[in-house]
Amino acid sequence: MATFMLVHGGHHGGWCYKKVARLLQAKGHVVYNPSMTGMGEREHLRFPGMNLDTHITDIVRILEVDDLTDVILVGHSYGGMIITGVADRATDRVGHRVYLDAAYPVNGESLLVHAGANIAPLEATMRVIDGVELVGFPEHMPPHFFGITDPEDAAFTAARLGPQPWACYTQPLVLTNEAAMRAIPESHIICSSTTVGRDMDLLRKRSHGRVWDIDTGHDLMITEPEWTAARLEDVAATLG
Repeated sequence: MATFMLVHGGHHGGWCYKKVARLLQAKGHVVYNPSMTGMGEREHLRFPGMNLDTHITDIVRILEVDDLTDVILVGHSYGGMIITGVADRATDRVGHRVYLDAAYPVNGESLLVHAGANIAPLEATMRVIDGVELVGFPEHMPPHFFGITDPEDAAFTAARLGPQPWACYTQPLVLTNEAAMRAIPESHIICSSTTVGRDMDLLRKRSHGRVWDIDTGHDLMITEPEWTAARLEDVAATLG
C-alpha cells in the first residue's frame, strides 16, 4: 500500500483526480487530492499576494500535520512546479516525484518562463477580483482546451474550471535543497503531443527509464483514468 498526494494544475481543483483517486483507493492505497488555496471548493479563500509559495505550503503542511512519509507526489501541469518545491522543502517526507504531463522546472524559473508560449497569452485575459489578479477564466479555457472531448467529462469539467492567480505563474521557484530533492526518485507520465520540446533523454536518464506516454489530451487523469492509475501503481511498485 502506498500514499499518494495528487496535486492538480492551474484552473483545476482536487476534483480533477476524482476517477484516479477512486481507482487507487480501490487497490488499497491512501490517496490525498486536495485543492490548493483559492482553487476548486477553496475558491473563496483567495487573497491578495497568494502565489506559488502559497500552494507549495498547502502541500507541505498536509505532509507535516498528517505526519506522512514515503509519499508519492504527483503533479499535473502547473502542479509540477508545486511538487518540485514541496520535495525541496519536505525532502524527508517524499518517496517519489511523478510529473503528470507537468512542468519540470529548475531553480529560479517561473512557469511563465518555463512554458511561456502557453502561459504568456493568459495575461491578456486578466481581471482583478477582490485584489487578486486572475487569468484564464472558463470562457478562455473550456474543457476542449485541456483535450477533453467526451460530453459527460466535458460537462463535469466545465462546471468546475476557474481562473488562476497570475502570481502563481510569475513567481520564480526557489530551491534551497536541490541536490537532495533531485536524489528523490522521479517518473514522468506524458501526453505524446507534449514530448516535443521536452528533453526526453534527460527525463529518461533522471528517471532511470520510468517515462510513459499516451496519445490523449492534457487532462489525462480525466480522459484516461484507468491507464493513469495503472502507471501510478507501477510507480508504487518501485517503493517496495
